[in-house]
Amino acid sequence: MKIQQLSVHEAVASVHSALQGLSSAEAARRLREIGPNEVPEVAREPPWLRLLKEFVHFFSLILWVAAGLAFVAEGSAPGQGMAKIGYAIVAVILVSGVFSFWQEYRVEQTLAVLRQLLPQQVKLLRDGKVVQGSAAQLVPGDIVLLEQGDNIPADCRLVEAFGVRVNNAAVTGESLPKARDAAPSEVDELIYGKNIVLAGTAMVTGQAKAVVFATGMHTEFGKIAHLTQTAGEAVSPLGKELAHLSRLIAGLAILIGLLFFAIGRMIGVAFWQDFIFAIGIIVAMVPEGLLPTLTLSLVLATQRMAKRRVLIRYLPAVEALGSATVICTDKTGTLTQNRMTVKQLFLDGAVDSPLVVEQNAKITEIYQRFFLTARLCHDLKEAEEHGTTHFFGDPMEIALVEMAQRALPRLPAYPRLDEIPFDADRMRLSAVHATPEGPTLYCKGALESVLPLCSMILADGDTRPLDPELRAQILAAQETMAEQGLRVLAFAYRLVEPHWDRDHLEQDLVFTGFVGLEDPPRPEVPEAIGRCREAGIKVIMVTGDHPHTAKAIARQIGLARSDNPVVITGDALRTLSDIQLMLALDAPEIIFARVGADQKMRIVEALKNKRHIVAVTGDGVNDAPALKSAHIGIAMGIAGTDVAKAAAAMVLLDDNFASIVDAVEEGRAVFENIRKFLTYVLVHNVAELIPYLGFVLFKIPLALTPIQALAIDMGSDSLTALGLGTEKPVPRVMQRPPRSQGDRLLNAPLARRAYLFLGPIEAAAAMAAFFFVLNRAGWRYGQYLASQDPLYLQATTACLSAIIVMQIVNVLLCRSVSRSIFSTGVLGNWLIVSGVVLESAMLILINYSPWANFILGTAPLAQSVWLFIIPFAAGMFILEESRKWLARKRLVESVSRRGAGSRG
Repeated sequence: MKIQQLSVHEAVASVHSALQGLSSAEAARRLREIGPNEVPEVAREPPWLRLLKEFVHFFSLILWVAAGLAFVAEGSAPGQGMAKIGYAIVAVILVSGVFSFWQEYRVEQTLAVLRQLLPQQVKLLRDGKVVQGSAAQLVPGDIVLLEQGDNIPADCRLVEAFGVRVNNAAVTGESLPKARDAAPSEVDELIYGKNIVLAGTAMVTGQAKAVVFATGMHTEFGKIAHLTQTAGEAVSPLGKELAHLSRLIAGLAILIGLLFFAIGRMIGVAFWQDFIFAIGIIVAMVPEGLLPTLTLSLVLATQRMAKRRVLIRYLPAVEALGSATVICTDKTGTLTQNRMTVKQLFLDGAVDSPLVVEQNAKITEIYQRFFLTARLCHDLKEAEEHGTTHFFGDPMEIALVEMAQRALPRLPAYPRLDEIPFDADRMRLSAVHATPEGPTLYCKGALESVLPLCSMILADGDTRPLDPELRAQILAAQETMAEQGLRVLAFAYRLVEPHWDRDHLEQDLVFTGFVGLEDPPRPEVPEAIGRCREAGIKVIMVTGDHPHTAKAIARQIGLARSDNPVVITGDALRTLSDIQLMLALDAPEIIFARVGADQKMRIVEALKNKRHIVAVTGDGVNDAPALKSAHIGIAMGIAGTDVAKAAAAMVLLDDNFASIVDAVEEGRAVFENIRKFLTYVLVHNVAELIPYLGFVLFKIPLALTPIQALAIDMGSDSLTALGLGTEKPVPRVMQRPPRSQGDRLLNAPLARRAYLFLGPIEAAAAMAAFFFVLNRAGWRYGQYLASQDPLYLQATTACLSAIIVMQIVNVLLCRSVSRSIFSTGVLGNWLIVSGVVLESAMLILINYSPWANFILGTAPLAQSVWLFIIPFAAGMFILEESRKWLARKRLVESVSRRGAGSRG
């Protein structure tokens, strides 16, 4: 038999102990053998190693090789400026690595929070005496003494208990305090044993003596902690895309570099010169500023989300949420207000609204016993503030007390003499109070629990027998309320003799009526559910509530629109195989009710196996594994435990489902914005590559030096690229389905636009400016130019300046792939405006600052060169606007054809 099923003496004997506790010597022996009552931390990589790894991933390795080769080239062919390139590349690697580490590094607070939940000191029996000891020194067999307000230090079996109620929310997710006693329990599951108190939970009321039977990692708490630490975190969609993009671009850069190095060798280019240009090609092809820009744009996105009451703890979660295809959400407090209100009253065979009853003094006087039960039968804490009494505790009990105070403002507060606490099996709470008529028992609980105890009913101020016809009428009214999603609580009372027998208190009660309570949906949730439906996101309610209540709330908020949504209870879920669960999840509308938080992770894993991007909400310690396993774990900021918050990627500061939908919109914007600045960056990469191809294939002077290419990547384009990363969500972004997992960041349309359209236009302008300067000075094809020749410096400056000017136009064009600049505007994004100002200032510095001339190998340009470049910028603007116009026209025609086809 399990320990919860044993008698007190059998339970103590099963851990080889006695009611007077262990001896100090035996406790010390067990401590050496079993270990301390602690949750050890699973070994993790130290922060310095994680930081180091940021400098050796694939993208960085390419740059390290390029930097090393630059230093080798400088040593073998001094005076070519390769050392400056090497130092610049190293700086790029360090900046990118630090930013990426900042992005990836999360302070793992979960274990610290777990340890804080366990008490440091505990009262226990050692050698037959009460002593104060360290909770870490507890061993199985110890007898501990517990009282109201104590945190439970280990898994214990009660051996003595008086008025014990525990809050198990941190471990089981149950919100209501549970009564506990020392009697044997018949349940098979340990955590639901009425005589079991679990590590990490708290004593709400009462006093107890308990025997420890599990410590440290052997407790239910420890098992959850271990699962939380070892649960594999899903790789974010953005992480996968960046890894793919890094491999693609770096592989392409190396391939092109090696190809043109080989071509150079075949056509007779000197080895070191050819080697230097191969390095230049790699530098030109790899977008060095991509990772820092991406990280900064994600940081700014988290700041925008914070304004929408969403706190992001893990940066890739910003974009991952935008890719979500399923949201598994709690009901209470997330979809609803977690603020119970009395919706209907059943008194004397009639259903009324509480407002009608409360305003009728005659009715409230006749049914004073009804309101007395609501006022007295609770376990709320009261506090006075500015002369007003405030209640703290269960929202349901607060709603009942407030109803009673409105009905009878001068309702007396009779002292409590005895209590039979609420119990999940009994489903009722009874309390004996001293009243002018004598000791009176007031009972509150589920109708199916209270009604069988009643023999009389209060009707029109008098009592009369409760006959079968009245019972049937009561049950029919209760069924009607339940179908409306109301939680029904029945009230009863009886006078008791001065010396009552606790075992026979709850009998021959007088039924006074019942209430239907509602936890109102948040008013903004129906619209949020509708936005999810438009966005192609499936919302699944996962709640511990009754199926009727869950279904009614689902209908009220628009989550269930059909007559028969699929409802799966926790008991039914246990009977389903993994394949059956995956098939069940295909239902268009599905609700999980009476589900324990321990089953949430199984639902998440099933959805992931169906290739969904899953967001899941949670608030308890036992939600932590599911929060970590999901692609996006979302903890509740108000009701959530610290452990849940530490395990989640994001925290809802207002516990509001609508905030999740707002964050989805931001997340979708992030992915689109990454594509915008990726297009922007790749365009100038093409313009940087063409000069190297021209040098190798046509033996013309190199139009852009590697150090100048780095100046564009890490300097002039940095702020404008960041501005594209902070663009607001485009119209109708929430009316599109989630992007496919096969939809790459660098897809074919983006590559065509950047590499085959805008890039060549920008490259043509850059090379035209380069030859314009050379031809004006009389240069002829084949003529050699030294690297420090003033004409060569001016020509490369013209190429560099043309690229920057074209990028100023390009950033405005890249704000949308199809909308005109006249629609997106010019001044709407302050970062882009600031970036354009910065690029203009850099143009002046690059051309007319002596120190910039020295570092970058540039020289001042004449006014005629600027006049030559401007028409190219205007041409790029006209050509791209024309392409967008054609794209919009084809889209309208396509929609019209589909509409005509559907009508036909």
